[in-house]
Amino acid sequence: MVQLSRILFRKYGNFVDNLRLYVRGGSGGMGLPRLGGHGGNGGDVWVVASKKVTLKKVKDKYPQKRFLAGAGANSSVRALKGERGEDKEILAPVGVTVTADDGKIVGDLNAEGDRLKVAKGGYGGSFHSAFEPTKGQIKQIRLDLKLIADLGLVGYPNAGKSSLLTAMSNATPQIADYAFTTLRPEIGKLMYKDYKQISVADLPGLIEGAHINKGMGHKFLKHVERTKQLMFVVDVSGFQLASKTPFRSAFEAIQLLTKELELFKEELVSKPALLVVNKMDLPDAEDKFAELKEQLQNPAEFSHLLADDMIPKNYMTFRHVVPVSALTGSGIDHLKSCMRESLDEDDAMENKDVHLQRLQTLQTLKHNSHTSI
Repeated sequence: MVQLSRILFRKYGNFVDNLRLYVRGGSGGMGLPRLGGHGGNGGDVWVVASKKVTLKKVKDKYPQKRFLAGAGANSSVRALKGERGEDKEILAPVGVTVTADDGKIVGDLNAEGDRLKVAKGGYGGSFHSAFEPTKGQIKQIRLDLKLIADLGLVGYPNAGKSSLLTAMSNATPQIADYAFTTLRPEIGKLMYKDYKQISVADLPGLIEGAHINKGMGHKFLKHVERTKQLMFVVDVSGFQLASKTPFRSAFEAIQLLTKELELFKEELVSKPALLVVNKMDLPDAEDKFAELKEQLQNPAEFSHLLADDMIPKNYMTFRHVVPVSALTGSGIDHLKSCMRESLDEDDAMENKDVHLQRLQTLQTLKHNSHTSI
């Protein structure tokens, strides 16, 4: 088992989801005092979103992680206006958040071609600066990849998330019978008969204490932020992470997962969510599922099963509770229908909100035009 773990870590352990870079805008060119010549401005450094690149590729291609824009040309008798320095573009994957050294977010790259200026070039020398140029900005920036997916699978190790993703989609995650099967995020695509596509992200398994960065901790939780909806996956029979940790029933697992999300970022718990109860092929699964449904109807009545510090402030409400067996495929088609229904419901609400906003804008414009008359 240890040997298998090492093999998988070699294969997946080099997944890169954050990178720190040195960026410098180009210096401006010298002005020409005797003829009032203007030096060229230095080039800027940009981060540009591209679907063809990963942070691992950026790291491998630029081991020094230094990106410098071109300097502006000096003013001369032949060219009183010096040429502008060349911009430097850093290609980064879609889904990256760019953060400055002080922790301030510069911006997000959510779609192909999105651009962010991360270091401005210096100004060329001119009459106003006594013909002396300025230097370009120097910064340390951080690129953080947060996966963009319709649904993010949330579950403890061995809940069967990877098997479920394989059963539902075209993803082929590495699956093994030990605690941390998923060592890097995996995205599966579901294609429906009307060609609608849904993306599902299988993320590294949580453990208790993830919010304080235990286990995969923040590496997992930050990816949950950009998924539209959550899909909790629990083993109907419960689980025990290790011999020294307590056994947790499916109900307890749901509340502990909720608590971890809540402690990391409270608004995550307000995301729309579905619950998948996996491994329904096991003995006594039907009885355990019936018990779980009863507990979920009145979760506060069963809070005594948990320590006080493990009880979430707000219990999750699930749009759909779906029993499945990733092993046999039972319930998978119904689950896919529920996923589609839930996402379509949100899209319809979003379109309605956009329509109302446009209507209000038109009414305001109409009112203003009448008032001005």
